[in-house]
Amino acid sequence: MNTTPTRHTGLRLAAGVLTGILALYIALVALGNITDFGTNQQFVRHVLAMDTTFRDHDLMWRAITSTGLQDTAYVAIIVWETVAALVLIWGTWLWAWRKDDLARRWSTYGLLMLLLLFGAGFIAIGGEWFAMWQSKTWNGEDAAIRVFTLAGVALIVNLLPGGRTQDAS
Repeated sequence: MNTTPTRHTGLRLAAGVLTGILALYIALVALGNITDFGTNQQFVRHVLAMDTTFRDHDLMWRAITSTGLQDTAYVAIIVWETVAALVLIWGTWLWAWRKDDLARRWSTYGLLMLLLLFGAGFIAIGGEWFAMWQSKTWNGEDAAIRVFTLAGVALIVNLLPGGRTQDAS
């Protein structure tokens, strides 16, 4: 008995659902950051200023206290989130319309964008460079790790071999 079509359908469905969940999540995050700009603006400002860390003199030279630079970083994050949301929405749409190779490509781009934002941006740079882990008030590492993990799982499912079709586009 050949189970390849069922396996392929299951992989497509799993990849599409995971991509769709992350598209919805990051779209809501971006929308929230746009419509309630001040809440996470304060988060970014405190993390970059390092004002709720242990204030170790050996690390404080890393702090960015210019509100202009802090706000520029925040706007860049929102733009990145918005583009990632659009890419993942497009990838989800392609999965739904059985454009597997294109869906896989676009989903991969969007998922890598999330891994870069949450892994490199929030975990590595925010968490380690700006010592966010030291703050009891402004520590977003747990949330970043959750999204990073889910995006990583989605990427693995997205890139599983088997049943690839050749799209004409």
